[in-house]
Amino acid sequence: MSTATIARVQDLTGTYTLDPSHSRIGFVARHAMIAKVRGAFNEVSGTATIDGANPSASSLEVTIQAGSVDTRDANRDGHLTSPDFFDVATYPTITFVATGFEVTGDDTVEVTGNLTIKDVTKPVTVPFEFGGAATDPFGNHRIGFEGQVSVNRKDWGLTWNAALETGGVLVSDKVTLEFEVSAVQA
Repeated sequence: MSTATIARVQDLTGTYTLDPSHSRIGFVARHAMIAKVRGAFNEVSGTATIDGANPSASSLEVTIQAGSVDTRDANRDGHLTSPDFFDVATYPTITFVATGFEVTGDDTVEVTGNLTIKDVTKPVTVPFEFGGAATDPFGNHRIGFEGQVSVNRKDWGLTWNAALETGGVLVSDKVTLEFEVSAVQA
């Protein structure tokens, strides 16, 4: 079966490599309690082995270079890489290793795994929507997924904050992790 005909998660099979130039792994946090700040990591890598018919046989590992954080503000990015947040000199990578897959519909799957930030590992379940499969003009078989989940950054030791004169804090505890993934079949 050609990947161009795959319409359901259950029909996926094979090993795929994350395409960082066509993917975005990012986050959204509230700033000063009134606006959202979006950021992404520019250096990511990952591999998935997918068995849609037998999801428990699937695997996924993603590695993010924490120092590649990009919020479109050099000063903020410098603060995020400092010991106040990611402490990239001590903890250069963020990892996610899947521990379970549950197909929840023809185009949806929940991926549960261990997210490690600053040597703190916590389980996270991310609901994903299958965007489809296609063969690109270069003959690469691609698949796409999108998902998001909200987490409390303090659970991973990201506790820095500043009180505002008007009440509240500078950075929200709740952070939404966003995943827009394109992967190429090996």
